[in-house]
Amino acid sequence: MAGWCRRLALVFATWLSLGGWGPVLAQSVADDGVDGREGNQEAIDPLDPSWGVGSWIWSPLTYDKQSCRFWRSFQIPESAVVKTAQLRIAVDNGYRLMLDGREIGIGSDWRSVTEYDIRLLLKPGRHILAIEAFNDNREAGLLFGLRIELADGRKIRISSGSNWLEVPGDERGWETRQQASPKWVNAVVVSTFLPRPEQAKAGHWFERVPTMVVKVPMLQPLEVQFWKSGWFQSILIAIVVVGLLAYFRLLARLALQSKAQELLRRERARIARDIHDDLGARLTELALEGEVAQTELPLDSPARSRLSALSEKARSLSGAMDEVVWLVNSRRDTLRDFATYICKHTQRFLDSTAIRCRLDVELNLPDAMFEMPVRRNLLLAVREALNNAVKYSGATEISLRIGIRGQSLTVVVEDNGKGFDLDAVDSLRNGLTNMSERMKEIGGRCQITTSPGAACQVEFVVPFSKSSGKRGHLMEQADLSLAGLGRKEGSTR
Repeated sequence: MAGWCRRLALVFATWLSLGGWGPVLAQSVADDGVDGREGNQEAIDPLDPSWGVGSWIWSPLTYDKQSCRFWRSFQIPESAVVKTAQLRIAVDNGYRLMLDGREIGIGSDWRSVTEYDIRLLLKPGRHILAIEAFNDNREAGLLFGLRIELADGRKIRISSGSNWLEVPGDERGWETRQQASPKWVNAVVVSTFLPRPEQAKAGHWFERVPTMVVKVPMLQPLEVQFWKSGWFQSILIAIVVVGLLAYFRLLARLALQSKAQELLRRERARIARDIHDDLGARLTELALEGEVAQTELPLDSPARSRLSALSEKARSLSGAMDEVVWLVNSRRDTLRDFATYICKHTQRFLDSTAIRCRLDVELNLPDAMFEMPVRRNLLLAVREALNNAVKYSGATEISLRIGIRGQSLTVVVEDNGKGFDLDAVDSLRNGLTNMSERMKEIGGRCQITTSPGAACQVEFVVPFSKSSGKRGHLMEQADLSLAGLGRKEGSTR
């Protein structure tokens, strides 16, 4: 019994001298969470104490210009903190090294072992090692070693050996695959490191000994910029989707509005045509019948003068109706048509007076849109200015100037009369106020310049649209159907 106790004490002392539970913990950490075919090979393929790598491994078949893919997974325990992590690798002839799908290094000279410090790249959880190796000619092999020390003293050792798996060349996404495929086969140990003398007879592997270790600066984790993060991209996609929906909704509204405007334009043209063809013809017929009836009565008949007055009123009503037709007709919604009409109106208005009419129209007026509300308010304002000049100015000449100033239309009515005092104007009179109010309604302005004993100038400024502008085309005198247009003086009335 005493002998057995002495033997147990000796075994226990020997176990403590070997590190107690340390090797067992290291063994368990290395095996944690790996594929069954990747079991810990530390006892079979230990890390070389000098170079820190395992055995030379490769595919079962070796040929020139060959590419091989090797895969290995390992686990960092939960809540563990990595203290150090040195990865060493050398490949005859070249390699591309990836960790969790991220390329962390490349190399092309097997004579130098490259060391990578990957401490900052390892977090608790499963990690994937993927190596794409290339053989130029003759012999080929891969050396690998990973030493990880945790903050609590536990260690993880991963070496190149038969625990690595070879991935077929047609496999996709293998660099980040978490579980090995059943089709993958274990790598073949070509030679141990360093080859023993008796292995030299099998080939040239005895000469395959690295000559140096090249250390790479510590690798840093990839910093994900905020615009590359998932939440930002989700918000951006949502904004784009909302923007597209708003855009298409606006397009639909614009299409409906455009269709409504087109229908309105056609309806206005129809109304103008019906008024002109129906009501205009009847008024003309009424005036002609009145004139015919006059000829059938004696010269001294009282009814003759009444028929004459009725005929004159019919003609006046026909003229007023022509103005309404012009305002309603959508084909007259242009700046040139407005200039033509306002000049004709001014000449007709001054025909029955002794006042001389002067028209001054810019020749290169643009063919811009001039909507009905703008035309109507500007026409009525100009008519009010002409009426005031005829009634109160005592002028012998009235000028109408139409031109472009920047992006606005300018219409000026000027007389050479006696002028007046703006401050002394009767506030009960609405003429001047109406002109200013009409200009405000269409976004324009009215400016009156006068003084007692001097001329009077009324200037109307209205912004215009450039929806179909064709500048440079001259407005012909024949188009205006006016004598004396184009900076030409009119005849005396």
